Amino acid sequence: MTTRNFAKNRARTIGLMLVALGLGGCNAGMDFGGYNLTSVDPTRQSAPRPQADARGVISYPNYQVVLARRGDTVADVANRIGLSPDALARHNGLATDDILRDQELLALPGRVKTGGGVDIASIATNAIDTADRNSGVAPSRDGPAGVEPVRHRVERGETAYSIARLYDVSVTALASWNGLGTDLAVREGQHLLIPIVDNPTPRVVDSSKPGRASATPTPPSARKPLPATVETAALPDKPGLDKFKSGGDDRKFLMPVQGKVIRPYSGKQGGNEGIDIAAAVGTAVKAAEDGEVALISKSVGANTIVLLRHADNIYTVYSNVNDVNLSKGQKVKRGQRIGGVASGSPSFLHFEVRKGTQSVDPAPYL
Repeated sequence: MTTRNFAKNRARTIGLMLVALGLGGCNAGMDFGGYNLTSVDPTRQSAPRPQADARGVISYPNYQVVLARRGDTVADVANRIGLSPDALARHNGLATDDILRDQELLALPGRVKTGGGVDIASIATNAIDTADRNSGVAPSRDGPAGVEPVRHRVERGETAYSIARLYDVSVTALASWNGLGTDLAVREGQHLLIPIVDNPTPRVVDSSKPGRASATPTPPSARKPLPATVETAALPDKPGLDKFKSGGDDRKFLMPVQGKVIRPYSGKQGGNEGIDIAAAVGTAVKAAEDGEVALISKSVGANTIVLLRHADNIYTVYSNVNDVNLSKGQKVKRGQRIGGVASGSPSFLHFEVRKGTQSVDPAPYL
């Protein structure tokens, strides 16, 4: 089995573990940045996504997007619309042979000719021209379908929930417009269309409340002039509070094993969502921090994957281990042995740090 296929299978196994924990597609028992699925204003109903042409292309005045078909790779989509597979893959942070979901949306790096479907660019231009003639004001982005939607590029650490909250749209509509999977996963660098709202809620300003059109009161300090001279008091000696400083905020995770990093973090698209640390077979694998066993599962080759839950929604993942004598829900202490390094050529420990479902570079944590 190639290293790349091994990495893909391992990532898929870890992904299934996270979904099983409820970290992917639901918010039961989890804090998604305070986002509440029922908090979106019910009057803000999103319009359906515009229909694509026969090849899956949707055209807007300033950009185009394309929808994948079931079983498509990035190269299949590129060849269908006459673009370079490498250019399309690079623009969307993917590889040319990545398999896409049905209706998954990709942003185009350049314009292609329309194929006879709905040309949103023409519809939007006509709508704006009509608005200009009638009122002199172009419709806002909260207007009806046909107006060019906002295009959002996903940054590291963002989720479908946080993006939906940012634009005050439902996460269901965001998923539908962009063909997201059931786990609602998004990737860094991915382009998302923000659903157009059919009937945006007007924002009413209540001028009766302080701070909104009310007069600013004169502060007490401005009623009397300052004294002609100001006496300077001597500063007291430093109380020596440094010795009471807690190191909690600066505390780093413990290296799970000591060894050379033979494969650094490169992220989901780079093929390694953690780091690989060379270590001899049987070397004790230690918990990076106090936590709780969230899940234990078998990976490719019958080696074990251990997932530990820590404070602040941080998870650590230990793969390529064996001799694990832990159980789900068990509390572990920093530095506690959780298993041994499994055999391999070479033998190594795969270690990940995740904030929720999103992998992050472990280096700053260690």
